[in-house]
Amino acid sequence: MSSLEIVAVLISVIGVTLTIRRNMWCWWFNFLAFVLYAYLFFTFKLYGETILQFFFIVVNFYGFYHWLKGKQQDHEIRIEPIAIKTVIFQMILAALGGLLFGLSLHYFTDAALPMLDSQLAAFSLLATYWTSRKHIATWILWVFVDIVYVGMFIYKDLYPTAGLYAAFVGLAAYGWWQWEQVKKKQLTAQFKGI
Repeated sequence: MSSLEIVAVLISVIGVTLTIRRNMWCWWFNFLAFVLYAYLFFTFKLYGETILQFFFIVVNFYGFYHWLKGKQQDHEIRIEPIAIKTVIFQMILAALGGLLFGLSLHYFTDAALPMLDSQLAAFSLLATYWTSRKHIATWILWVFVDIVYVGMFIYKDLYPTAGLYAAFVGLAAYGWWQWEQVKKKQLTAQFKGI
């Protein structure tokens, strides 16, 4: 356990909490968490997670822009639907991307857990993209991904980070519930406006 890991954990909790609340500051806290974790994961030879943090940074800026644009149009951050066919297609793409990335890590690096690391990275990237698009499905995916992360981080002796991801499971479940409540309010307001 390092002071860097503890700071990264605290910053991450703030970022996810702000995301649940649909607060624009979430993107800045998440950005800082990604930078801190990129360094930490690199030192533990979790290269998939390291590279994922850089993808997160890119998607983070996209999400910030997308939320800001939506907020300027609607004066709030609206939750958007996603089609089941789109969910299935994007999950298949994530699985295939994770497989290719895992094979690359396996054959070209000394990665500690190349296949698990790469699949988690791929599905985390998909969940982050869904967050940027304001899809409730993001929280469902995060629940499952974070549960697997807990096991991986325990295996790698990253106990504060494992605890963080255990908390993320609860936060993701809460985020799912909270966004469902907001969605109902938005639909009711939309219905009354007709």
